[in-house]
Amino acid sequence: MSDDWVYNYFNYFTEIEEHFQQARGTSLFLLSPLDWALIESWKNAGVPLEAVLRGIDAAFEQWRARRSRTQMVNSLAFCAQAVLTEAQVMAGTAERPARREAAPPPFPLDDLREYLARNAAAVRQAGDGYEEIAAALERLAAEAETHYGELEDLERRLTVLEEKLIAAARSRQPEGESLEARRQLDAQLRPYRAKMTAEHLAILEKQYLERNLLENAHLPRLSLFYMR
Repeated sequence: MSDDWVYNYFNYFTEIEEHFQQARGTSLFLLSPLDWALIESWKNAGVPLEAVLRGIDAAFEQWRARRSRTQMVNSLAFCAQAVLTEAQVMAGTAERPARREAAPPPFPLDDLREYLARNAAAVRQAGDGYEEIAAALERLAAEAETHYGELEDLERRLTVLEEKLIAAARSRQPEGESLEARRQLDAQLRPYRAKMTAEHLAILEKQYLERNLLENAHLPRLSLFYMR
């Protein structure tokens, strides 16, 4: 597992959250589910962290340059176009960083074991239809020491399990609940649709709806990121 992977993965979300709060000037401001889904979509699309931070700064510079600022910036989506622009600029100029020594795992072994066991218990408590996933998480928890040195591979396993979890939860989701989630998403996205590409919107919608689905089903996210 490379040092670059550890840094980009485990700090991507926190760095963006803190940078947005600093740029906005309100450290206690909480990101919305839409904001978290947007960050997830950037990570999954391979947008460099530096591009996101630069985009946030650029978006706020433009906002502060306006003569009239009657409304605060209340969503990270406000920065989406600026982030995309910075990512495109970096794609043409970025150089591969020098290789560094591998970093140690960013959390203790006991924390990993407890996290996997807790998620297994939560999935099992959700009821029938999730037993296979719960059992797989229990095995991973029992084998935590083996996986501790191969967190990238463990994350791939958890991604597969989460995809199964989402598919199972979606098959049980009431139609009305699904429709309401889409209505909420459309309402939140409406001010920003013109600033995002169709591809980016599709990724963001997928992330938001999956997050909403799991929360309503009282099911955990399985990614190692959520250990933070």
